Amino acid sequence: MNDTQGHECHGDEAHRRTFFAKITYALSAVIGAMMVIPGVGFVLAPVFRSPPRVWRKVGPVDNFKTGATVLVNYEDPSPVAWAGVTAKTGAWLRRVDDTEFIAFSINCRHLGCPVRWIEDARLFMCPCHGGVYYADGTVAGGPPPKPLDRLEVRVRDGHVEIETGPVPLTETKV
Repeated sequence: MNDTQGHECHGDEAHRRTFFAKITYALSAVIGAMMVIPGVGFVLAPVFRSPPRVWRKVGPVDNFKTGATVLVNYEDPSPVAWAGVTAKTGAWLRRVDDTEFIAFSINCRHLGCPVRWIEDARLFMCPCHGGVYYADGTVAGGPPPKPLDRLEVRVRDGHVEIETGPVPLTETKV
């Protein structure tokens, strides 16, 4: 009787150990998935979701003088309720002639700091790391790896509109 009872105890304990080992493996897999899935989602999100591009009015055509480069402000194309004033952004707009406008992103292509237009020098200057761009947006000096991003501009119903998108840093438009 002792032999049989002892043998059954070892069998029950083996089953219990196997059961707990399986639960441990399952919980480990769940915890591992919880750690990995957000990272995979972050990496793959741009592939599955294209950022919104929206045309924003920046002012009547008559507000812009030929040859002048001015700062225009507009709302980011993908504002969230909690963004507040950070949903506002800008671009540098130049009226070339009666019908043609050029717009540059306000963000330096190095790290995204807002560039300033220096009229006397006819240069865009980045105050953060000394990036300098010529009037046509090409890099004149400093750390920027690429020219300022050009934004699409159109005139519609007497207003100048800029096609807005995500803040361009070192990536080009898709």
